Amino acid sequence: MARFHRRSDDPKPGYEDNAALRGFGGYEPADAPEVQRARPKRIRPAAKPLKWRRAPWFGLVFIALVAGVLNALGVGKPRDASSTPSPRSPVVVTPSPRAAVPPVVTGWQSVAGRDGSYAYDVPPNWKPEPGTLHGWEQTGAIPGLRLITSAFLGEHFCGTSDLGGAGVSTEPLTDLDAAARKAVTDVGVSAFSPVDGPLAAVTAGAGTDAQLTKADGTKAPSRIVVAEVVPTETGECAAKHALVAAMAFGGDSGTAGIVVAYADSDRGGPSVRDDLVGIVRSYRFVPPADRGTTTPPPTTYR
Repeated sequence: MARFHRRSDDPKPGYEDNAALRGFGGYEPADAPEVQRARPKRIRPAAKPLKWRRAPWFGLVFIALVAGVLNALGVGKPRDASSTPSPRSPVVVTPSPRAAVPPVVTGWQSVAGRDGSYAYDVPPNWKPEPGTLHGWEQTGAIPGLRLITSAFLGEHFCGTSDLGGAGVSTEPLTDLDAAARKAVTDVGVSAFSPVDGPLAAVTAGAGTDAQLTKADGTKAPSRIVVAEVVPTETGECAAKHALVAAMAFGGDSGTAGIVVAYADSDRGGPSVRDDLVGIVRSYRFVPPADRGTTTPPPTTYR
C-alpha cells in the first residue's frame, strides 16, 4: 500500500496524536512534520506506503488544527579540513522529553499526545512513535487520511513496509457510526490499494457502542467499527487480507474525533482482531495528575 512519509518530534502540541495515522503505506498526521508515511505515508505515487518525516509548516498547521478540534469536542483535558580524512567521532543524539502516561491495559504500553492530554495503548510487540505523523495522500482514486500520535506493528518487516499502524485523526461528520465507517473505509482503501487503483474491497461489520473516558473521569459515547479488507496491492510485501478498526467520538461540533488501528491479518498474529479493537477502545483523555514526562535514551550514530 502506498504511504506518506513519517515525521517525528513535531514541535507543535495539540491534536497531534488524534489527527494522524500511518498505514502500511501509512499517513502521518498530527505528530509528524511531513506527509510521507513514516515510512508509511502515501504522499507520492508508490506501490508501497511511505512514512512522514519531519512535518513541514503545512504539517504543523494540520496538527494544530486537529488538536484544536479535539479539544473543542468537549471531551478533552480540563485543561577543519585536512588532506587525509580522519575518522568521524560518534554523534550522540538525545531526544527531547515527551509526555508519558500510565497504560490502562495491563501489559500494554501507552502512546500519548504531545502534552499528555490524551492517549491510547498498544500491545508490547507494537512500537509507539507518538511524534510521528503518517498516512496516505489523496489521489484521484484513493481518499487519503492523515494520522498523528502514531504507533506501528512490524515496522519495516519487508523493506519499508509495516505490518500495521495506528493513530488519531478527525472525520467531518456528526454521526459517530458514520464517522467510524468512513474512517475504516478511508484507511482500508488508502493503505491497501495502489495509488491509481484498483481499489481494495472494504467490508465494514456491525458497529458497537463504547464509552470514552474524559479527563474528569466521566464517560462520553463512542462507536467502534471493524472492517475486513481485501487488498489490491501486489508484491511480496503486500498483505493478502487486512483488518481496520476505528472508534469515533465527539461529533457535536460537526467533526468527530477518530482513533484508528490497522494490520495485515495474516501476519499480524493470532490475536490481531482483538488487539486492534483493544487499541482503539483504550483511547481516553488523561487527567493532569496522571501526566508526566520521560526522555528516551540517547541514540549513537557512528
